[in-house]
Amino acid sequence: PMRATGSTRLTSAIVAAVAIGVLVVAWMLQPAPGGLGTHRQLGLPACGWIASADLPCPTCGMTTAFSHAARGSLLSSFRTQPLGMILALGTAIVAIAGVWTAGTGSMLAPFLGAMIGPRAGWTIGILLLLAWGWKILDHKGLLF
Repeated sequence: PMRATGSTRLTSAIVAAVAIGVLVVAWMLQPAPGGLGTHRQLGLPACGWIASADLPCPTCGMTTAFSHAARGSLLSSFRTQPLGMILALGTAIVAIAGVWTAGTGSMLAPFLGAMIGPRAGWTIGILLLLAWGWKILDHKGLLF
């Protein structure tokens, strides 16, 4: 197995700390009951798409989905914003891999990196469009 160098272990610790920080902030936020607007607790403005066109933007519900996922409510996270749930789980995986590599020197990154190929960008783009469609249907009351 590949062993991490000192700089790789330090980088892994920093990446893990950032990922953990994102999840801790998400856990501290109270998920908005309507499935969007949780980001307002961070001092951010309301979604302009909702205000002007009564349509959610492609990332609407992501913060709420992260908040649900950080609390262990994966079904609520998925219902809120499917891609948000996937990204929250990905953030948790990055945190675990970073802690593992920083603490043990055993590298998981090459294994995880091998899972991300040229199609990853297209896959994420397609998932974003599908999740956006889901959020639009949810916002219009056509789901659940």
